[in-house]
Amino acid sequence: MTARIVFTVAALTLQEAARRRVLRSLAVLTITLLALSAWGFSRLDAEFGGLTTGEAKVAASTVLNLVMFGLSLIAALGTAFLAGPTLAGEVESGTALAILARPIRRSAVLLGKWLGLVAFGSGFVALAGLAQFLIVRTTLGYWPPQPAIGLALLAAQTIVLLTLGLLLSTAISPMASGIVAVGLFGATWIAGVIGGVGQALANDSVARVGTISQMLLPTDGLWRGAMHAFQDQTLFTQVGPGFGASPFLSQAPLTTAYLGWAGLWVVLVLVLAGLAFQRRDL
Repeated sequence: MTARIVFTVAALTLQEAARRRVLRSLAVLTITLLALSAWGFSRLDAEFGGLTTGEAKVAASTVLNLVMFGLSLIAALGTAFLAGPTLAGEVESGTALAILARPIRRSAVLLGKWLGLVAFGSGFVALAGLAQFLIVRTTLGYWPPQPAIGLALLAAQTIVLLTLGLLLSTAISPMASGIVAVGLFGATWIAGVIGGVGQALANDSVARVGTISQMLLPTDGLWRGAMHAFQDQTLFTQVGPGFGASPFLSQAPLTTAYLGWAGLWVVLVLVLAGLAFQRRDL
């Protein structure tokens, strides 16, 4: 019975997300970004004449990671601003009271909404990412070495942020929860860039900024793992010691321990969201 309720709520959450204006905004932003990337990669092809030189590979990998960061940002904005209204919006409107007046557990409703948002975010990342890969393949003949792993990590990044958004929505307004979630996403990315500069300069104190931020909120760590999956592996021999300082190139893949921590982080935050939702007055 509980499983049926969870999947029913998940399906309803997907339908609700499809009707929101946020979805149309995401579509416009995504199409615009893909069109701009197609033009940009065609210019790279005209400049370098394909991936025949090390400079061309560096340029292609860097621009691809830049565009994929744009897609991840669009996914982050969409899921963060969907997560808040999905839960807090229904509480404020009284819809949640009508639903939960029946013998339905709050935890089942929360889990169903989480699953619906996960399906939405993961589907967006998969479709937009594959479209971008086809553009790069058509214009430059480049195909990422580990596309499935990279897209899976981008989807995981989206899941981390929407889970945080659900937790925030149990305490603050829908709009505020989206703003805070996206703000933390940006702050963590900046901290990761600072940490990369610290690694390039062999400054442990500065490098530790990125490490700590990636533990507190795994979005940037997962993003850097995705970058490593998208970029040409011969870049290690193409660039100099400043490699780690680039915000759109990644030195190493993610460790199993970090992936485990990211999964545990999602579980812990989802449990906290469930506890907070249980205690919230409707």
